[in-house]
Amino acid sequence: MNDVAIELAGVHKEFLAHGERVQAVRPTDLSVRQGEFFSLLGPSGCGKTTTMRMIAGFEEPTGGTVYLDGRDVTGVSPNKRDVNMVFQSYALFPHLNTYQNVAFGLERRKVARDEIRRRVGEIMEIVSLGGMDKRSPREMSGGQQQRVALARALVNRPRALLLDEPLGALDLKLRQQMQIELKRIQREVGITFVYVTHDQGEALTMSDRIAVMEAGRIDQLGSPREIYERPATRFVAGFIGTSNLLDGPVDGVEDGVAVLRYGDGDRVLVTVPESVKPGDALEVSVRPEKIDLSRDEPTGTTGSVLSGVVTEVVYHGTSTNYTVRTAAGPDLVVFDQNAYSAEDLAGPGDRVFLTWSAQHSYPIGVS
Repeated sequence: MNDVAIELAGVHKEFLAHGERVQAVRPTDLSVRQGEFFSLLGPSGCGKTTTMRMIAGFEEPTGGTVYLDGRDVTGVSPNKRDVNMVFQSYALFPHLNTYQNVAFGLERRKVARDEIRRRVGEIMEIVSLGGMDKRSPREMSGGQQQRVALARALVNRPRALLLDEPLGALDLKLRQQMQIELKRIQREVGITFVYVTHDQGEALTMSDRIAVMEAGRIDQLGSPREIYERPATRFVAGFIGTSNLLDGPVDGVEDGVAVLRYGDGDRVLVTVPESVKPGDALEVSVRPEKIDLSRDEPTGTTGSVLSGVVTEVVYHGTSTNYTVRTAAGPDLVVFDQNAYSAEDLAGPGDRVFLTWSAQHSYPIGVS
């Protein structure tokens, strides 16, 4: 049985702008599995929405092939592709109530009235809109309107649902609630979701896999944990959460651990593959929450040690963020969770020591 719902083979898109050809999406090979929550993540202009629109049929690829369930649909009109799309604007009919909005597609397809009633009732319960059949869109909150748009798309039982930044119009708290709801709905209905977003928090919360895009290409494809813990490029390391980036020549390698030295006992240790040799230039990513900060000089530690001076302290409620200037060059950011004490570990101008284990340093662009 073919478990691939959507496949792109060499798909690319060029636009003509001011007499010049611009590559919106570079040649891309991509497979999305059946029943997967898959996210296209990246900044504005990276090509993620254009990629989704080519899957939906709203944009024709300049080259390459789009497959849905193994069928070549390149050139097939959107209404003949078994996918539905949900936009940020929701596009609900203001003159129709909730039931009529959700039933609209089924009525257009002339589905039997009893079947429409049954299917609309089922999907309304799934998206937590039971008992709201008679409400008009203007009588509903932003989150409820978003659920109506989802129900209208899902009631048609598409092979895949494409969502283009559907939570962008909601406030932060509601957006966070809807992230959990979207994942629950996707699991319950079992339909493939392809989700476009520029918000890395959304992608990490909901996705089974994420494709991080930059300048029309996929920089990295993997699970949320893989992309966060082991970024493949400098762009991914910086775009997904906060990352400290350090670089320098490898001073030595022993038992698969490379050492970068910065003088006076300052060093960064990183687990590396066999291809890394002494003298190689190495770029290293370490996440702020992996670093321990102390005003006491460490003794007997076998991991990374950097000394520095605190330049900024920012209280965030659940954590306190410290910016530290070090001998390694760039300022490092440290997150300290406020689980045990509300007191700051250090203040601006204090000399501190940063420590972390070799396994929490990740080499970028090394295979």
